[in-house]
Amino acid sequence: MAEVSTGLDFLPDLEPLPFDCLRCGATEPMRFRGLCVTCRDEVRTRAQRDQREIEVAAYEPKMNVTPNAVALKDD
Repeated sequence: MAEVSTGLDFLPDLEPLPFDCLRCGATEPMRFRGLCVTCRDEVRTRAQRDQREIEVAAYEPKMNVTPNAVALKDD
């Protein structure tokens, strides 16, 4: 049976490198450029909300066109 190629001839090096945080500018080792651990935790905490139930009105289709108007058209 033939060997299937994944398209990668090498494994990418994902060793953390020193990057500047995009939010506060602190230099920390990161695999990808983004937010440092402190900023990431702060953003996650500020964006977290309590779950709540939202009441939504029942859907009623808009009837501005009669159904099958083309089929009922007289020529």
